Amino acid sequence: MIMRWYLRPTLIIVPTVSLVHQMYSDFEEYGFKSEKYIHKIFGGQDKDTDKPITITTWQSIYKLPKSWYEQFDVVIGDEAHLFKAKSLTSIMTKLVDCQYRFGFTGTVDDAQCHQYVLEGLFGPLNRVATTKDLMDADHLADFRIKVLSLSYSDEERKLVAPMSYQDEMKFLVNHEGRNRFLTNLSLSLEGNTLLLFQYVDTHGKVLYNSIQEQAGDRKVFFIHGGVKGDERNEIRGIVENESNAIIVASYGTTSTGVNIRNLHNVIFASPSKSKIRNLQSIGRSLRKSESKSSAVLYDVADDLTHKKKMNFTLKHLLERIKIYDSEKFQYKFYKVGIK
Repeated sequence: MIMRWYLRPTLIIVPTVSLVHQMYSDFEEYGFKSEKYIHKIFGGQDKDTDKPITITTWQSIYKLPKSWYEQFDVVIGDEAHLFKAKSLTSIMTKLVDCQYRFGFTGTVDDAQCHQYVLEGLFGPLNRVATTKDLMDADHLADFRIKVLSLSYSDEERKLVAPMSYQDEMKFLVNHEGRNRFLTNLSLSLEGNTLLLFQYVDTHGKVLYNSIQEQAGDRKVFFIHGGVKGDERNEIRGIVENESNAIIVASYGTTSTGVNIRNLHNVIFASPSKSKIRNLQSIGRSLRKSESKSSAVLYDVADDLTHKKKMNFTLKHLLERIKIYDSEKFQYKFYKVGIK
């Protein structure tokens, strides 16, 4: 609506290649002639065009000279919470003659300095509605959280107690019992399921192979940084028409902005305390569709407490609980023994 209202040269900046393709195809779905009016920029694409609208990743343009930016009268920053980064700030400061600036995001960091950076680039912060407001108004799917607290043996608790955070994560992603549980959980859920992981080679591939081996006729997809943007968008389109698919995906490629309306379940396979990452990941499940009115997040946590020493990833769960409380999400705890 913004770009059609102003009818001026418009630059739309998104964080990933997949979101370039997604936004282009979404505009087509809304009835806009994307091929005629929109130019896409990502790795290796021409930076110049006579089309009035440019959708680009910030990585593709941040080194361009200030003169290139003079052509734009409107800039839209999608997922604007990321614009605290130095390269994105550099882009916005080159747009000195750009009169109309819009930044959109579902999440803003609690740090005051972060808010000041965004206000300096785009203008005053305006929170239109909370997630809970949108749920109550029936704009978003009804949403529940099941916190699955995995309990380990005394020997494993003692083993992990002196570990650093990195060593604890290595222990968890290589734990056969934990990975078996994640595989069985994914296969047991009805509807389309998104399983999010952090490490591609040591965790994502292991989970994908395990799930695929046991999935039978059920479709299983694997998304990570090595999968091209147009392929990710194609997978997204396929899942929209599926009712029981499983997507094993990295946080980096899927937690932010990816629009899969027909998504019934999300599994956090890797723990994180980041407010933005967690809320963005939750956002993947909140879209409504004709076949979906509710969604469930399975927050997989790990209790490796030894005596009075709490393990790192359990502390991260407590940070996530604070986020759930602040957003007024409903959650319930379940204890699961891991062997």
